[in-house]
Amino acid sequence: MDTTDLKQPELYINRELSLLEFNARVLEQAKLETVPLLERLRYLCISSTNMDEFFEVRVAGLMQKVKLGSTQAGPDNMSAQETLRLARIRASELVEEQYRVLNEVIFPKLAEQGINFVKRDDWSEAQEKWLREYYEQELQPILSPMGLDPAHPFPRMLNKSLNFIVSLSGKDAFGRSSGLAIVQAPRALPRVIQLPAEETGSGPNDFVFLSSVLHAFVAELFHGMKVKECYQFRVTRNRDRKSVV
Repeated sequence: MDTTDLKQPELYINRELSLLEFNARVLEQAKLETVPLLERLRYLCISSTNMDEFFEVRVAGLMQKVKLGSTQAGPDNMSAQETLRLARIRASELVEEQYRVLNEVIFPKLAEQGINFVKRDDWSEAQEKWLREYYEQELQPILSPMGLDPAHPFPRMLNKSLNFIVSLSGKDAFGRSSGLAIVQAPRALPRVIQLPAEETGSGPNDFVFLSSVLHAFVAELFHGMKVKECYQFRVTRNRDRKSVV
């Protein structure tokens, strides 16, 4: 007769940490040379989506338990505080690996097949001219920068939205000098823009990220002021309560 004590914590795997290890296996598919290249990119996207969901649901739940002061341990004898600490370490490792695979593996292999993502520093004059026109006609009319000052606290950002925080010097048309502003990348436009070969001299499969275009021309939103720094960030919210995770 088996007399194993089923309450032994070493018999159990932490639910949150096991989800991260599952996502690590998904990410491994993006590294396999035997997998078709676009499928590898797809696995990388799935891994990123999984990470979003992990923070929206699992990390959000852990943070709520910590906020409520819960000290109850699960079957694995790990508290919410300890699980959250380990999950953050492992999640950071996986996100860093995602970026490494994208930038050092996927992008170079796509370039070998004639699919290029052109960086801002590599834009030709013709490409920059076309992208400026794209910005002025398609992007700028739907941008709404939000100033940050004591009268305007940090705004409520959309879940999984791409945003830019801009450091400014000088005064705007109303004589205000808040010093900081938020610009949200619009969801109405595609995140990847194909460069027209006939107008820019680009290859048939040359692309630019929307974030690069916004970053390049964001200063035009702040007339009379100087952009000192511009950084992009992304917000993930608790799926149930919509608080920031």
